[in-house]
Amino acid sequence: MKPFVYATLTLALALTPVVAQEKAAPKKAAEEAKPGAAARPELLPNQKAFLNLPEEKRTEFVKILTEASRLFQQKRIFETLAELDKAEAIFRDSPELLNLRGSCFVEMRSFDKALQAFEEARKLSPKNPSIDFNIAEVLFVTKQWQESHDLFLEILKQLPPENISLGRLIEFKILLCKKKLGMKNEAIALAEKYDYLDDSPYYYYAQAAIAYDEGNLLKAEEWLAMSGRIFRDPNILAPWQDTLVEYGYIKSFYGEDATVAEP
Repeated sequence: MKPFVYATLTLALALTPVVAQEKAAPKKAAEEAKPGAAARPELLPNQKAFLNLPEEKRTEFVKILTEASRLFQQKRIFETLAELDKAEAIFRDSPELLNLRGSCFVEMRSFDKALQAFEEARKLSPKNPSIDFNIAEVLFVTKQWQESHDLFLEILKQLPPENISLGRLIEFKILLCKKKLGMKNEAIALAEKYDYLDDSPYYYYAQAAIAYDEGNLLKAEEWLAMSGRIFRDPNILAPWQDTLVEYGYIKSFYGEDATVAEP
């Protein structure tokens, strides 16, 4: 099975929120001194610990994590892990670091290690949609349908309505989970939720999923071909195609039980 990539697209590493807070501190301090100013959110313990580091250490950490993110986007996984080791030596309790490390393990198909890293990241940054999505993806790939279904539903509730592309993909994954869980009527209703005028490949992939279930492979391929003619950007279609591979509708290049040796 081709390693799923959508989790990497949603990382969008902002490094640490406290870095941004730190850079804007003088201006914010002046604003918050005004009567009626809103109180700043309480920093998490790991954020406070980061701010307690010497400035040169914070700067070095951000520089290394930025380089790790760059290497990851180029799929240079082992180099990314090497950079993450350097960053961890400076500051360990970074959810961004752990989230990126988990994504590296996903690319290597080390799903147990990936889930462990994501869970550690979630403890440091609760209710973080990026981290939760990565966890739900691992649960989906490892066929833990109920857990994946429930977590995707929670993420969908938190997602801004304007984030249509991610929202539709999550709904499609929920639809597939429902099929595995025997929730046939709910899955069919969800497949008909949007039509061909929708600004996402959802309609075509939902219809393809139904065709696959009916054993009509030719019809399923027709639906996917239609989607390809309409949404010509491979980057748009890649996470949808990967989802079909993860689910089992499309045979993986790597084979059913292929794994990569753990580092």
